[in-house]
Amino acid sequence: MKFLSPRGKAVDPEGRMPLMDHLRELRNRLIKSLLALLVGTIVGWIFFQPIWDFLKDPYCSLPASQQLEAGKCTLVVNTIFQQFFLRLKISFIIGIVLSSPVWLYQLWAFVAPGLYRREKRWTYVFLSAAIPLFIVGTVLAYLTVDKGLQLFLGGFSIDDVTALITVDHYLGYVLAMLLVFGMTFELPLFVVILNLAGVLSFERIKKTQRIAIFGIFLFAAVATPSGDPFTMLALAVPTLLLFEVSAVLAFFNDRRRARRPDPYAGLSDDEPSPLDLDEIDAELERGGRPADPAR
Repeated sequence: MKFLSPRGKAVDPEGRMPLMDHLRELRNRLIKSLLALLVGTIVGWIFFQPIWDFLKDPYCSLPASQQLEAGKCTLVVNTIFQQFFLRLKISFIIGIVLSSPVWLYQLWAFVAPGLYRREKRWTYVFLSAAIPLFIVGTVLAYLTVDKGLQLFLGGFSIDDVTALITVDHYLGYVLAMLLVFGMTFELPLFVVILNLAGVLSFERIKKTQRIAIFGIFLFAAVATPSGDPFTMLALAVPTLLLFEVSAVLAFFNDRRRARRPDPYAGLSDDEPSPLDLDEIDAELERGGRPADPAR
């Protein structure tokens, strides 16, 4: 059965097309993504001031004695054009965030026709969990930014010495905190995905649990920009809890998998069995297990 596109051309239901058609589709989806990014950047440029006030708030919450000008929440720049590039950089970041539904959809629409139904279902599960975990991580990072600033600007301050914090340095610190926390919170999700794929079993997770705990704390100490104990614990403890949750999910998934009958249990090592590759492909497309070739 042939399907027709809006332009009246025949479309393969499995998403197969010539190389040039793939390149044209990629070009069209890139153009749509870039246009969405441009619109999002313009919106970020228009609403720059409230966004910048939000990003600057952790520094503004510091005691007056730890700021350059008490009560004014002042950061400094070193060059003439630095303020312009600061506005452009923040607007671009906001554009990426605002346009993410568009470019994520364009990416998915380009890749999805080549995936099996089971692979599509896994992708939906991954995205539905990855986005909330990343958001929770960034929120936690934002709440802990001021604690690291207070420790290094107040706890280790020297008399008669005032910290001259530049805009670029502060913005880099905040963005690094948000990205590190957000990406680290994705680690347990990868553990679950590897377990679902049969690559990582619960027994292996259990055997390497001590090493994993040590690695999480070591990574938190190295990856956090400030490196202070409070920020390290704020990253390591929730990540460790999420890792334990992923281990529990792996345990139940392995138990569920163990209850399934093995289709090759009754076959000897040298017993030949016919393979119906068309039937296996059809079964994978339906999202199930391949049928027993010996039946």
